[in-house]
This record gives sequence, C-alpha cells and structure tokens, in this order.
Amino acid sequence: MRFLPTDEQSDFARTLRSLLGSAQVPGAVRAWADGDAGPGRALWSRLAGTGLFALAVPEAYEGAGLLPPELSLGFVELGRAGVPGPVVESAAVSVLLAELADEALAKRFLPGLAQGESSATLTLPGGSPYALDADAATYCFTVSAAGELRLAGGAGGADSAGEPVRSTDPARRLSRPPAGGGELLAAGPAVARAAGAAGRWARLLTAAQCLGVGEALLARTVEYAKQRTQFGTPIGTFQAVKHRLADTLLDLEFARPLVWAAALSLGPGEVAAAKLAAGEASYRAALTALQIHGAVGYTEELDLSLWLRKARPLRDAWGTPSACRAEVLRSLTPPRR
Repeated sequence: MRFLPTDEQSDFARTLRSLLGSAQVPGAVRAWADGDAGPGRALWSRLAGTGLFALAVPEAYEGAGLLPPELSLGFVELGRAGVPGPVVESAAVSVLLAELADEALAKRFLPGLAQGESSATLTLPGGSPYALDADAATYCFTVSAAGELRLAGGAGGADSAGEPVRSTDPARRLSRPPAGGGELLAAGPAVARAAGAAGRWARLLTAAQCLGVGEALLARTVEYAKQRTQFGTPIGTFQAVKHRLADTLLDLEFARPLVWAAALSLGPGEVAAAKLAAGEASYRAALTALQIHGAVGYTEELDLSLWLRKARPLRDAWGTPSACRAEVLRSLTPPRR
C-alpha cells in the first residue's frame, strides 16, 4: 500500500502552503480570538478558490467528490499555518449531508459549503457537547442521541451560539447549542449512520491538523535553537536540546503514515490510531517548544503562542487520547461468536 502523496497531491499541498504563507494568518487568528471574523472569512474565501472545501462534497453538488487523502493533506497545511475557524466541522457537515443522501438538504447546503460561501459547525452524540465558533459559522448543526439532525437556532449568530465556554485557545470559541431547539431536518437510523461517518472524518481531519501544528512548532523551535546562544554557543549544539528535538521529530514522523493510512481506509480503528499518534505528537512538540524557548514562549506577542495554545485542545477534540485508545482496542478485539 502506498502512503506517499502523488505528484498532483504534493502540488496541491504546496499551493496551499504558498497561499497561507503570504496570507498573514497570525493576524487573522488574533482578530478571530477578539471576535472579529472578517480576516478569517477572507482567508476562507481564498482557500475555497483552491478547491479545498469541495473535497468533502460530491460532484453532484458542485464538489470534487469525497477525497479524504487530498483533504487530509490540505488540513496538515491548515494546521501548520494555524488557520482559525470551524474548518473540520464544516467538512464533517458536508460529509454528513452527503452520507444522508437527502436530495433537498444536499441542494440546500452543500453547494455553499463546497464553494466556501458558507461555513458550519457541528455537535455529534458521544462527542463534545460544545460547538466550535457557532457565533461565526453560517450554520450550527446538532445530532442528538435519538438520531435527530437539527439546524440550531437558524443561521449563525447569538441564537445558535448558546452560552460561551472558555477554551485554552482564545481562537477556539466554544458554546453549547440550545438542547432540542432549532429546525428539525431529518431523523432516524440514517442520521445515526451519517453522523458516524461524519465523526470519523472529523477525527481524521483533526489528526491532520495536529500533524501540521506539530510540524510548525518543531520548525520554529529548531530555528530558535540555532539563534539562541548560551555561554557563547547556540543552544542547538547542546546534546540535551538535540535529543529533545530529535525525539519530537520521530514522534511526528511516526504519526504521519498513520494519518495517510487512515485517510485511505477510513476505518474506525485506523482513524483512532492516527488521531492518538498525531495528537500526542503535537502536544509533545508544544512541550518541547515551550521548554526550549523558555519564558519567552509564554508571551502573547510571540507568534509561537498561537500554535502552543492549539496543541492541547486539538489533541482532545473529536476524540480524547483515552477514547482513541479504546477505539483502537475495540478494532483489534475479535467479535464474540
């Protein structure tokens, strides 16, 4: 099985990296954290021009088809750049609506999501009860344990945002959607099955984001270790620092093929393993970055803090380490006869 990206996939990733590198993403992240979604929405519009959001939408609804490997590559770049907003949730909603196979709902929502004209956030049974950036998203969808798909409080705004909850990352604004409220869109076993597929995609794409965040933290830490001197010598020449950076690199490189394998299979166990490895690698990269940067790493003025604050929430989003371990164990346990 081939886990390396094709030339076309690599070109797509390079296009995204070039776009994001010139987009002043840190400024958009800080504005998003302050409640100004304008720069973030402008960034989303530019990303939509690359076809990124269309990769989670069937061709029949102005998408490019459901292409998890390509979308995962894109989300690594989003994590590396620190792009704000419910990008994972928007893709998961697209998958949910595609899997639901309801023609009216698909025509109502999917074209806008594919073109980046609208965004969405989502809560699913068994996951976090808090919706990400419901105040900034165009739509807030909820799926209940009873298999009811609802559009919470209409299209965005305070009605769908609910009561805000503080997050470690100020650019990840959380809120609890009103229970049982909003427009009922669909109900029944089909909703539950579609929600399961959407949850796997959300977990996979969060793993890809984690991988990108870890890579960004490591790259910035390596550069700092080359420049920071102690006793007249760059700290990057010290064995203890070298070993810590090497361990961080190994963690990320171990997680990478797991993410690609999960994107190819979309099996629950494979996706959980990828999320577990990438989430833990990203979090350890954050700890390494903070230790080597020292006190300066805590300062909000340093762009490094934008990625430091993402690592822990992303590690736990769409599957905590314990939940992912349990899923991996379930996938390895043979069924009872």
